[in-house]
Amino acid sequence: MFKTLLLFACTAVAEIVGCYLPYLWLREGKSAWLLVPAAISLAVFAWLLTLQPTAAGRVYAAYGGVYICVAIVWLWLVDGIRPTGWDMLGAAVAMLGMAIIMFAPRQI
Repeated sequence: MFKTLLLFACTAVAEIVGCYLPYLWLREGKSAWLLVPAAISLAVFAWLLTLQPTAAGRVYAAYGGVYICVAIVWLWLVDGIRPTGWDMLGAAVAMLGMAIIMFAPRQI
């Protein structure tokens, strides 16, 4: 379970970085060279998703919950905006959904 969560968290960071760097270029006037590490980060994101041990559709659905939680942490640490209680509640609900999808007992 820890491995799955860690892998999801790394995947989310790779996706957020891959999207944040073009944002900096387009909205903040930063260097277009940011597109190079952005593309690499998005490639790493896609590769990390393939390392999960379950069906792709289930992985993508569950990953969304972790992405929400990591995005809220990003909001706080990188954007400098403290999450509200509603943000935290939404992230907790998303993580609950992820846990149900990934860790529910299944017949093989």
